[in-house]
Amino acid sequence: MTYSFENIIAWQKAHAFVLLVYKVTRYFPDFERYGLSSQFQRAAVSISANIAEGYKKLSKADKLRFFNISQGSLEECRNYILLSRDLEYLYDGETELLQESVEETSRFLNSYCNGIINNHAMK
Repeated sequence: MTYSFENIIAWQKAHAFVLLVYKVTRYFPDFERYGLSSQFQRAAVSISANIAEGYKKLSKADKLRFFNISQGSLEECRNYILLSRDLEYLYDGETELLQESVEETSRFLNSYCNGIINNHAMK
């Protein structure tokens, strides 16, 4: 069996979150194209991209550094969800869906990091 970052549940959840972010931000006002929409999308992409990049790092410290960057981007997205809600760019259902998705991603990413710290998941 070939292993890749795509086998990591945290990456799978992050990827699903990215797709959701792109889906909802396409309906943001046009004047936000290079503002909030772009920032939100880039932060969401950063979550899964840093999981993928960290996956191939050989040392625990390197892996955890990339996963910590993912965690920072995840928190940035939490902020963008609240901001988007408060600016009334999201419907209530979209806000809830985004919050559930980012929370689920966070739980799996934290678990994966804890596994690496405790030597249970090096790949």
